Amino acid sequence: MSIKVGMVSLGCPKNQVDAELMLAKLAEAGYQLTPNESEADVVIINTCGFIEDAKREAIDNILDVAANKQYGNLRGLIVTGCLAERYRDEVAKEFPEVDAVVGIGKNDDIADIVGRVCNGERVVCFGDKTDAPLEGDRVMTTPPYTAYLRVADGCDNCCTYCTIPSIRGSFRSRPMDSVVAEARRLAGSGVKELVVIAQDTTNYGTDLCGHSLLPQLLDELCAIDGIEWIRTLYTYPDRITDELLDTVARQPKICNYFDIPLQHVNGEILSRMNRTGDRESLTALIGKIRSVLPDAVLRTTLITGFPAESEEQFAELCEFVKEVRFDRLGCFAYSAEEGTPAAGFDGQIAQEVKERRAEVIMNSQLRIIEEKNRQRIGTAVEVLVEGYDSYIKCCYGRTRGDAPDIDAKVFFMPADKRPLAGDIVTVMINDTIEYDLLGEQI
Repeated sequence: MSIKVGMVSLGCPKNQVDAELMLAKLAEAGYQLTPNESEADVVIINTCGFIEDAKREAIDNILDVAANKQYGNLRGLIVTGCLAERYRDEVAKEFPEVDAVVGIGKNDDIADIVGRVCNGERVVCFGDKTDAPLEGDRVMTTPPYTAYLRVADGCDNCCTYCTIPSIRGSFRSRPMDSVVAEARRLAGSGVKELVVIAQDTTNYGTDLCGHSLLPQLLDELCAIDGIEWIRTLYTYPDRITDELLDTVARQPKICNYFDIPLQHVNGEILSRMNRTGDRESLTALIGKIRSVLPDAVLRTTLITGFPAESEEQFAELCEFVKEVRFDRLGCFAYSAEEGTPAAGFDGQIAQEVKERRAEVIMNSQLRIIEEKNRQRIGTAVEVLVEGYDSYIKCCYGRTRGDAPDIDAKVFFMPADKRPLAGDIVTVMINDTIEYDLLGEQI
């Protein structure tokens, strides 16, 4: 009887791509993949370890799955991903229920590790971070019409609050011909939407030739038949160039969607974060984007309660949010991560203060979104259909301005013939509910 292997992947889309690469290795080795943890002989938890909340989620999943070793059929529990890479000794020591702790540099060996675990061996293995595979066959875990296209891994920005460089290593780009070849394969399998990802997508190619190759790559991707939508995530504000804006404006397949994690707007706070810019320069950047692309959808993430953030600096951030009126925004209370420079800074702020400030930002953003959504009533939007909700008897999907698993939905009544998941249809908006839009298919 073949061994059944289940995978739980936590965290960001980049981690999801790691999981898909490992699943392909397992399938190639003859293991039977199952989405049902309860029937698996071995479960792999591909963890996130970026901030405190992610660590807690990973630990909770480890403990939940470990219970199946006592009460179910589980023979092996393997922990991979960023938590394993970041806390090598601690995971192996603190979780005796775990049969293998695997660093990202050993992801290619996952099939062999499963076999060793099934033979009763406890495995703890780590390789060089830069050995983490960036390409290869994947077992897709996204819907068949959407796929993530990872173009690089690692990060050289070294923001003082961030653990990514220590976990994922230095920034390294994939060769463009490899990326384009993968995109063609995805299009051939029915993918319509490519979501281009890296820790810093705008930095793509700088390690290969000294300058960003993202505009050139986007042109190559737009030439692929079958691909209808292309969006990029994680674009660093300093690297949004005139060439990139011109490329987005020129290519109709590219969604006018800019995911720009700003983190803050006060120049002093940004400097302490080891980031550049200030309110004036960031306001100018947003103005330039909207000048070139008046219908651009702007998304950002912000951090409140960074060490020594004063009430005045927080007020400046609030004013900026109200002034710029982002289309999408997430705000998070600062998490002091061990091993980062910022964790040792003076002026650490109480958790309740950090969380209160984040809540103020999000409440302000909700009012902005509600007003923006009301302005869309009576307009027609293009929607990528994701499914049908039998409970409320309507279809749902996303616009060009909504990234998968991140942003809002459009719920709509279908026309005479219900569209299929992956279809792109036109919907007339007639109502809103908080972040989401309601309408009818035209």
